[in-house]
Amino acid sequence: MDWKKLMALGLSSMVLVACSNDGSTETKQTFNQSLTQTIASGSLKGKEDSDNKALEWLGVPYATAERWHAPKEVAKWKDTYDATQYGEKALQFSNGEVTGSEEALNLDVVRPNTDETELPVIVFLHGGNNQTGHAQEIKGNTLVNDLNAVYVSVNYRLGPLGFNPLEALKTGSDEENSGNYTLLDIAAALDWVEENIESFGGDADNVTLTGFSAGGRDVMATLISPLFKGKYDKAISFSGGMTLADTKESQDIFATAIAPLVVEDGIKATEEEAKSWLLTSDGEVLEYLKSVSGDRLVALMGNAMIRMKAFPHLYKDGVVIPEEGFESKTYNDVPIMLITGTSEFSLFSAFDPRFAKDFSSGDLFKNTSQLAELTYAETYGSALYRLSNGVESARQMAANYKSDIFIGEIAYGDNTEVTPTLAASLGAFHGIFEPLLQQPSNYATFIGEDFNTEGAQDLAKQFKHYLKQFVRTGNPNEKSLTNWTAWTAKNNVLRLDADQKKAIIEDTVDTENAEEILKKMTEDTTLPSDVKQELDTTVLNGRWFSTVVDKK
Repeated sequence: MDWKKLMALGLSSMVLVACSNDGSTETKQTFNQSLTQTIASGSLKGKEDSDNKALEWLGVPYATAERWHAPKEVAKWKDTYDATQYGEKALQFSNGEVTGSEEALNLDVVRPNTDETELPVIVFLHGGNNQTGHAQEIKGNTLVNDLNAVYVSVNYRLGPLGFNPLEALKTGSDEENSGNYTLLDIAAALDWVEENIESFGGDADNVTLTGFSAGGRDVMATLISPLFKGKYDKAISFSGGMTLADTKESQDIFATAIAPLVVEDGIKATEEEAKSWLLTSDGEVLEYLKSVSGDRLVALMGNAMIRMKAFPHLYKDGVVIPEEGFESKTYNDVPIMLITGTSEFSLFSAFDPRFAKDFSSGDLFKNTSQLAELTYAETYGSALYRLSNGVESARQMAANYKSDIFIGEIAYGDNTEVTPTLAASLGAFHGIFEPLLQQPSNYATFIGEDFNTEGAQDLAKQFKHYLKQFVRTGNPNEKSLTNWTAWTAKNNVLRLDADQKKAIIEDTVDTENAEEILKKMTEDTTLPSDVKQELDTTVLNGRWFSTVVDKK
């Protein structure tokens, strides 16, 4: 056969790679690197990012959904879909204004501009307390070549449009009646990946579900959800942890939040009457809720600041999430990485109303007593948050989880000599992994020049090497890397740090528990007891990790 003539005919999607023992040839598919690809709903055209040697298809619809209903398949289109611009983000209230759209079930696909196929697939869920945020939080352009993977980032419904437990809305399927609409969207996105990712050179049988902050907590919730059985093969939770809400308690909180709108619209005379009405299954309640503009709804409960009682979500409904929550004996058992920073609470304490104005102006750092208060909240809040994201989650999963759990704690940012800007303010904050993955960083104003050192670059390189190995095989280890021991009862943790010149990565243990941290708080003498009590009950209270403090 004349192979030159065959290639000239443009049949470059098949290449000869080997001969088997019986003399027959084996072939391997290659990706055609075209910007126009065909998926189940039609053809779409993306764009090339030549600077990063990546190909992108942006704002691709993966489903449609009416308000408070399950997502449905996208109708097929005839013309080539323009996938060269980011899609609309979900309707949300952020930075004092409403932005986005209720029609925002879209995703971005990014891959290396190479001819490789059967690449591992990473599906990313953004942060924002499930109230704000968007798929472009981590874009993937500067990441896909380092990880040699196809990267999919997802927009999904948020706030009271993504989670709503009120009884009047329970008129659909059991899954719809759960109130966990965001999880239904995520499941639909994974179904889209299963059906379409091969068109982008991805391996539908090697999918890693990944999320940061609220997205990480969503990932953790999917581990116990029957809805997600078999939908992915590995998981990564960046600063996630285990957080679920009780449906009945959540209904009361939602009714309280929406009641002022009912009074404002003249439906009921008082908020008390409005709340009682909203808690019923009256068809008029459903009609009213569907008539309220999305702008007004998403502006509710905007002060949550990682407090579940302000905006409860991820309901233990008994269908999408089991009533027993993380005590469930049935997990979607896949290899998982749990990644956390060592100063996780610094951002939330710094921008708590108690400190935000003076922290932003810099006046706080001139006030010794106020700085001591912030240091107390940061130190103990971060210690509890760190455990919640990693070791405490592993301890709770251990009895019913067979797959490997790999826990990593990023300490880069805590050392004054290495990271002077960060160490003086936020340390290894909530999101510290992000500057290791993409440039420019979303946190440029926080980190200054602290990630421009040889040490930070070495740390980023090795961190991404671990991720590359994990998404490919389910094990982050490789000969050139410090061994990352899977979690056991010894509380194995990989500590990731760097000096000015090189990464400092150590296989360690983190044996601390919440009760020990509470004891340290009690014995802390840097503040008077009454001030500590005030901080415990106004700054540290009600957070994902603060149950032990709240009980005290």
